[in-house]
Amino acid sequence: QPVAEARAPARQPRPASTEEAVARLNSYFNGFNTLQGDFIQFAADGRRFEGKLYVHRPGKMRFEYQPPVTMEVVADGTSVAIRDRKLATQDLYSIGQTPLKFLLKERIDLARDSVVTGSAIKGDTLSLRLEDRSTLGGTSKITLTFDLVANELRQWVVVDPQGYETSVSLYNLDTQRRPDARNF
Repeated sequence: QPVAEARAPARQPRPASTEEAVARLNSYFNGFNTLQGDFIQFAADGRRFEGKLYVHRPGKMRFEYQPPVTMEVVADGTSVAIRDRKLATQDLYSIGQTPLKFLLKERIDLARDSVVTGSAIKGDTLSLRLEDRSTLGGTSKITLTFDLVANELRQWVVVDPQGYETSVSLYNLDTQRRPDARNF
């Protein structure tokens, strides 16, 4: 009896246009409801933070920072709270006013939800540039970086309306395990 050969997943062709790049990222985001993994964040002032990211769509997300950081970011489905445990403060924002809504919507359509300003492929990496005009304070510019081989989001960079840049790199992503509901 012949032994079946193990097959690697078929490699998807590289997007040939910005429209194909948008379709690839929409397909990726809409292909999971839960996501968790590790992140490294670089703030506009050069500070570096690390932690865990948990997403349960629609609307729920948590950035859990490693100590000594006392801050956490939690979306509960309606608002995003930025909490500082040390100072006992909390700032609340509507999810629709944050540039991270691309991670939180039930069905994602990047071309409908934002203005696509371009795309580029360098090696095995796809970059998609967006503008979100509904963020608090004006337009945010977002660049999503996607690994075409691993078929995973690797980074986003947000330039807020004041011109401050924050980048978040992702690794050890898991779209199969459900995050604990107590995270939100």
